[in-house]
Amino acid sequence: MDPTTLAAFLAVDLLLVFTPGADWAYAIAAGLRDRSVVPAVAGLIAGYAGYTLLAVAGLVVIVASSASLLTALTVLGAAYLMWLGWNVLARPAGLSASTEAVASSRRQIMLKGAGISGLNPKALLLYFSLFPQFIDPGGSWPVAAQTGLLGTLHMTSCAIVYLAVGVLARTVLKTRPSAARAVTRASGAMMIAIGGFLLVERLTR
Repeated sequence: MDPTTLAAFLAVDLLLVFTPGADWAYAIAAGLRDRSVVPAVAGLIAGYAGYTLLAVAGLVVIVASSASLLTALTVLGAAYLMWLGWNVLARPAGLSASTEAVASSRRQIMLKGAGISGLNPKALLLYFSLFPQFIDPGGSWPVAAQTGLLGTLHMTSCAIVYLAVGVLARTVLKTRPSAARAVTRASGAMMIAIGGFLLVERLTR
């Protein structure tokens, strides 16, 4: 692929990744609640890996062309974000979770992360609207290879940024339990606000 095209894609992609949203909120909550942020971030990346595979297979085009299916996925994602946000508000992170509890919930943490990114409306925008603008059907690379490369670049950016966000949240707030609870509640409120906005915006179209 053309290096200029890749550079332009990375610039736009990083702007989206650096924009706080549901992924950031989950990474922050994981940094405050869990012993390691890796399972949460791995789950988030797994959700995007699923989108990348769908995009490479060409199924994203089918979904993007169906207004009803796209609406259903957006509504489902918004409702899921609101549900997760409510749970975060109900149980704000403390710094005293036992190692056993964290270890037993590692798979659950990854699954939640995959659900958040897999149903994240921002991911729908990225894969359904942004990717096609940087893919050249007449280029020397097959469309599937171009799509796979863009997806890999996005997942790499997400992994680096979200790991940094989670680690920084835990490091900065480690000795400030009250601040940690406040940030966790803010993360939960952000999830609910984002989900509510997307739900209203989609259903009122």
